[in-house]
Amino acid sequence: MKTKKLKKKNFTLFIISLIVISIGIFNGINLVNNKSNKESKQVINKTSSKKKKLEKLNNINKKISYFNEEYLDRYIAYKEKNKDLNDKQIIKNVNMNLDKKFYENPKEAINQNTELVLVNKYNYLKEDFIPENLQSINSNYALGNMKLVSYAKEAFEKLSHAAKQEKLNIIAMSTYRSYNYQVNLYNRYVENDGKEAADTYSGRPGHSEHQTGLAVDVYNIKETYTNFENTKEFTWMQEHAHEYGFILRFPKDKVNETGYQYESWHYRYVGKEIAKYIKDNKISFEEYCATVKK
Repeated sequence: MKTKKLKKKNFTLFIISLIVISIGIFNGINLVNNKSNKESKQVINKTSSKKKKLEKLNNINKKISYFNEEYLDRYIAYKEKNKDLNDKQIIKNVNMNLDKKFYENPKEAINQNTELVLVNKYNYLKEDFIPENLQSINSNYALGNMKLVSYAKEAFEKLSHAAKQEKLNIIAMSTYRSYNYQVNLYNRYVENDGKEAADTYSGRPGHSEHQTGLAVDVYNIKETYTNFENTKEFTWMQEHAHEYGFILRFPKDKVNETGYQYESWHYRYVGKEIAKYIKDNKISFEEYCATVKK
């Protein structure tokens, strides 16, 4: 009798367990289905929202290779504030960070120790960054102990030598500058002219292109460097600098893109191919990085 009752009790417990497990499985399935449905709706809504945003930009993402989906909201916001600009210009400007204020949330520069590194008011180098393979320029082509990264140094010596063959002097007067050197230089400019003015012609520490070891300020010995534009050497540089991989870094008509006033004496090594592309298309290095560089 006890055995029968025990079996009956065990059977009842078994049935109850089955019922509990079944309910649990059912609820679990519902939970998974609800979650899945919710996620599906979110994906659909997100896709629909993205589609509407792209339509506001006339689906330009299908027309240009440098469209960055991560910047979609920034493109839209910038377009609303600049309705006079076409969609292509909107994309390019935002890619250059022109939708931000100078020095607003800057990022550490990428492509360090290559000719593609972009250092400006939106991209910086750390305090301890020192470019690899710095070498002194031959004293025939430099004022004192001027240093550039090896391949830029060799290119500049060839450039300067070629100019000398035409009885022209293109001499390096300022090249690599350390972070600490820039601290002292920038502070001196601020003290003399005020911060607002200093920012138009000098990079803040970490934001100076000279720290890359790829930038060079030149003069012709006879004239001050600020008058370089009015020399035969400047005319020669306009015609030949790209042949040696150098570009005029801060052109007269690109102040908005570069963030710096025109400097006829400041050149930057980017390599022959890029230098030729920039010259042929009459763009700044910022524009190149925003539309061409991968």
